[in-house]
Amino acid sequence: MTDQQFPIEQVEDSNTSNNPHFNELLNSQINRRSVLRGGAGMTAAMMFGGMGLVGCSSDDDTVAATPAPTPNTPAPVLPKSLSFKPVAHSLEDLIKVPEGYQVQVIIPTGTPLVSWLPDWNDDGLQSGESFQYRVGDNHDGMYFFGMKNGKYDGSVSDRGLLAINHEYVNSSYLNPMGFFFNNDTTVPAYRNRVRLANDVRREVNCHGVSVIEIKRDDKNQFSVVTDSMYNRRLTSSTEMKIEGAAAGSDWMKTKYDPAGLKTRGINNQCGSGWSPWGTFLTTEENWAGAFARGADKAVIGDAVHNALVRYGIGENARSRYYWNTPSDAEGIIADEFSRWDITATSEKTAVQDYRNAANTFGYIVEIDPFAPKATAVKRTSLGRFSHENIAYAPVVVGQPIVFYSGCDARGEYVYKFVSKAVWDAKDVNGGMAAGAKYLNEGKLYVAKFNADGKGVWVELSISNPLITNATNFAFKTQADIAVFTRLAADAVGATKMDRPEWVDVSPVTGEVYLTLTNNVASQRPARYPVDAANPRNYDLNGDGTLDGNPNGHIVRWRADNNDHAAIGFTWDVYAFGAPHNHPANLSGLTKDNDFSSPDGLWFDPTGALWIQTDDGAYTDTTNCMMLVALPGKVGDGASMQVGDVTTYMGSKPTASNLVRFLVGPKECEITGVTFTPDMKAVFANVQHPGEDGDRATPSSHWPASQTNEDAKSLPRSATVIVTRKDGKALLDPMV
Repeated sequence: MTDQQFPIEQVEDSNTSNNPHFNELLNSQINRRSVLRGGAGMTAAMMFGGMGLVGCSSDDDTVAATPAPTPNTPAPVLPKSLSFKPVAHSLEDLIKVPEGYQVQVIIPTGTPLVSWLPDWNDDGLQSGESFQYRVGDNHDGMYFFGMKNGKYDGSVSDRGLLAINHEYVNSSYLNPMGFFFNNDTTVPAYRNRVRLANDVRREVNCHGVSVIEIKRDDKNQFSVVTDSMYNRRLTSSTEMKIEGAAAGSDWMKTKYDPAGLKTRGINNQCGSGWSPWGTFLTTEENWAGAFARGADKAVIGDAVHNALVRYGIGENARSRYYWNTPSDAEGIIADEFSRWDITATSEKTAVQDYRNAANTFGYIVEIDPFAPKATAVKRTSLGRFSHENIAYAPVVVGQPIVFYSGCDARGEYVYKFVSKAVWDAKDVNGGMAAGAKYLNEGKLYVAKFNADGKGVWVELSISNPLITNATNFAFKTQADIAVFTRLAADAVGATKMDRPEWVDVSPVTGEVYLTLTNNVASQRPARYPVDAANPRNYDLNGDGTLDGNPNGHIVRWRADNNDHAAIGFTWDVYAFGAPHNHPANLSGLTKDNDFSSPDGLWFDPTGALWIQTDDGAYTDTTNCMMLVALPGKVGDGASMQVGDVTTYMGSKPTASNLVRFLVGPKECEITGVTFTPDMKAVFANVQHPGEDGDRATPSSHWPASQTNEDAKSLPRSATVIVTRKDGKALLDPMV
C-alpha cells in the first residue's frame, strides 16, 4: 500500500460448461451506449448484486464440490542457491530484470474487458460507468487460478483466471478536472471541496477487484480472453452480502439495508489472499478514508465516537476522495454520493441514514472467480481493521484452517483466525458454500510478541474478561468484537508493530513471515516505544536526529509444535531493511540485495520467498524492487543488542540466498505477486508509477516507456509477467 494520503483479442470459444455465454447476458441487461457515453441507462446494471460482466447476481451461490485436482506435472523444486545475476539499483523509467529474463506488460488501468468498448485514451473522458467493464486503478494483490473445464485446477498453467485488487486511484492522472473549492461559507469544513459526479463515479468504479481470463501461447506469452464470461469487475458500488459474527447486528443496519445483511461496495483492496477451496480473498485496507463525517458526537455518544476515532474517522473528517460532495440529484443509483457521509442527525435513526455505513467496510471479502453470478461476501468473523493481506497455513485433513492477517497502520496488530470446521479436501471447488463453512465460525486471536523471543495468541472472545471488563468500549456480544476489533485488541494488550503488512507461510518449514514496513520519529518513542520485536530508532540521514525505523524489517515465527492452532510461538527477525552502507544495516546486506520498506511478501510453491518494497526512504538511490530469498529457519541466528533492547535475529542473508530480481519504474510501488503452477511465469504489479506528477507534468511515462524511451503517455498501473527467455522454470540454474 502507499503511505501517502490522496495524491494523490479473441473471443473465448473453448468453454464446455452449460453456463450462459457472456454476450447473451450482456444484451439482456444493459444498453451499451449508456456505458460509452455515461448516464442513467446504467442504473439497472449497477443495482445487480454481482456487478460483474455477466450482469446479474443469483441467490444460489453454491457450487457442487469436487475432489482436489491431481497435478499432472512434477512439482517445482526449491533451488539450493540463486544463480541469476542480481539487478542493480536503478532510477530509470522501466522494469529491470536479470539477464536471460524478459518482461511482458498486460492490463494497464482502463483496459477494456469487452470488445465493444474503446481502448483507454489519455484524455480521461471515458465515462465513469465504463469502468465497470475496464481494469481498475492501482493494481495490488492478485492470484492466478488455473482453470480446467470451468473449474479451479491448481496444476494448470496455460489458462486461468487472474484476480487483481485495485487499492486506490491517482485522481490527478485519472480525471482531467480535479477538485473545485466550495465558496459557500455555510458548508461544513469537511465538504469544502466539490467533485464532478462522473469523476466520482469513475473513481468508485476504479476501486475493487478485476477477474480476468488469460491464456498462454507456445512462446510463453499471455493474452486476455476478451469477452470471457468470467471477466468481471467488483467495485465500490457492487452489492455485497454480510455474513459471520456481525451479520444482522445493529452495527450493520443502514438505510441501504435495515436488516444489516448486505452493503454496497468494497474499498481500498490491498494485498490479497486465496482459499484452499479455490476462491479469492480480497482485503479492505484504507477504507476509512472514503467516508466523511460531520459534528455528531452529541447524537451518537462518546463510546461510538471514540470507536470511530480509533478507526480514523473523527468529527468533521474529510473524505480522502470527497465522494460525498456531488448532489444525489446527479446520481444514477439511490444515495449514490450521500452514502459516503456517515454523519448522524438527531432526526434520524440508523436505518434512515448512513451512520453505520463505515461499519460495513474493513473486512476480508470472499469472491468466487469461477461463479460470476455469485454475490461476494464480507466475512466479518475475521475482524474489522485495515487488512493488508490474508494467508493460510498449510491445510491438513481433519484439522482446522488457520488464517493470518496484519492491520496495516503504524502501531497496529497481527491477527489469526482458526476455523471451527476442520479441513475436508472434498471442499475444493466448493465455492461460497465452502467459504461459509470455514470462515463464518471460528476463533479470532491477536498476537503478543514477548521480550524473550516467545509469543502468545490472545483470543478476542466475548468470554475473555479482559474484553468484557474493558474501559475503552462496552463489549457485550461477539458482533461488537467483530466490528470494533482494534478496540478489543487494545483491551488485551496486543503488541504494537511497525506497520504490519503482508504475511505468508512457508510451504517447506511451515513458519510465518511478516513484513513491517516502517515507523517514523514522530511516533517513536512517545506513542510506540521500541521493544524486542520492533527494536530500531536510528538516524537515517546523518543529521543527528532519530528517524524511527524508516527502512522496516521482516519478522517470522514458528508455531509451538508446528501447530498453527497453538497459542504459543517462537519468533525472530529474518532481516532488517537498510542501505548497504548505513550503520543501521544490521543484517549485513550488500548493494546486490539491500532493500527498504518491505511490503509485499509471498512464498512460491517451491518455498522461495519473494519480497517487494513500497519505499520512500531509499528512493534517492533506487526505485522500488522485488527480491528473491531462500530463507532458513527461526533460531538459526542469535540474540543481538539494538539500542536499549535485546532482539533475536536470524542468520544474515548472503549473496546466494537473497538477491534483487526486479527494479521498477519511477515513483512506483512493486506489489502483488503470483505464479503459474509450473513456475515458468511470475506476475507482479507496478502501482502508481509517477505518483508525484500530474497530467500537466507527468513524472513517469510507464508502461509506454518500457518499449519506447521517448514515450509521452500518461503513466498507468499495470501487471508485468516475467519469464525466462529459454522457457525454463524461473529459478532453475541459468545455462
